[in-house]
Amino acid sequence: GMLLGGLLWGILGDKKGRLSVLFGSIAMYSLANVANGFVHSVPAYAVLRFIAGVGLAGELGAGITLVCELMPKETRGYGTMVVAGVGIVGGVVAGLVGDIFGWRNAYFIGGAMGLALLTLRLGVFESGIFDKVKHSAVKRGDFFMLFSSRERVVKYLCCILLGVPIWFVIGILATFAPEFGKALEMPVLPAASRSVMWLYAGCALGDFASGGLSQLLRSRRKTALVFVLATAASCALYLNMRGASLGAFYAVCALLGFFSGYWAIFVTIASEQFGTNIRATATTTVPNFVRGSLVAVSALFQVFKPGAGILGAAAIVGAFVFALSLLALAGLRETFGKDLDYLEPHI
Repeated sequence: GMLLGGLLWGILGDKKGRLSVLFGSIAMYSLANVANGFVHSVPAYAVLRFIAGVGLAGELGAGITLVCELMPKETRGYGTMVVAGVGIVGGVVAGLVGDIFGWRNAYFIGGAMGLALLTLRLGVFESGIFDKVKHSAVKRGDFFMLFSSRERVVKYLCCILLGVPIWFVIGILATFAPEFGKALEMPVLPAASRSVMWLYAGCALGDFASGGLSQLLRSRRKTALVFVLATAASCALYLNMRGASLGAFYAVCALLGFFSGYWAIFVTIASEQFGTNIRATATTTVPNFVRGSLVAVSALFQVFKPGAGILGAAAIVGAFVFALSLLALAGLRETFGKDLDYLEPHI
């Protein structure tokens, strides 16, 4: 749902406007979440999760695009930092709500929070940069424009590869925490839900830290480099915690989350790489393709697991995705302070 939704909302964001996508996506996933609390069969649950995924795919990209275009170019990093950082806190809240209220009520609460958010965002204005091209004859929201020149293809793929380590950490290291705990011979095995919760708590802080550091250094690329390397070092620490206590394990999960919390910087970089007529398309599809990359990363992990064991497989796959992200970062230009009032030529 998120993969398809990324395409749908991204294209609509450039054709119809950032605000329409913001409102439409929030309404869709909120209502789907409320409906999810009433299901009594797995197929119905799956259909509603698909619909919620389609809806959820649009909010971050539209929000980041809108903030990038509304804020002054020298300070837009603070805006994207807040959008992404506060959004990640939702993962922490979800873990607590699910434990306390049960899964049905958790969906009702989540849906209600989304609808409340929708009312709060009614006072948001459309981007002036987008308004200037909205009624022009400029071709907008053409997904295939991202592949119409070598330069755009390279930029687009580099943006995606830069974010893959984040979902390696979330989808492999945190999700399979009990299995890693067993392989590490921990006396008390960690719970996957708690591992993800502590990871998201670290991610939220990391988003604020990475956004602030990018403003301090006046560089997105330098900040991303620091966080990618620190995430790799934290992964190495995680895979060598033999016999660790439960508290120490969760602390390293939080550390992993903090350094992999360059989500705000990564999405901001993607938004700043492309012109107004395909900016929402790029900004919305990139993070959703990164999420989708977990399918390939998980498959690769399963290939190596029988021979190398769970720790060896994670080390091999981790080294691969971090190497790709560093190569991708080398292929991206610095975008701090970049003027975003320009168009991509149709080739």
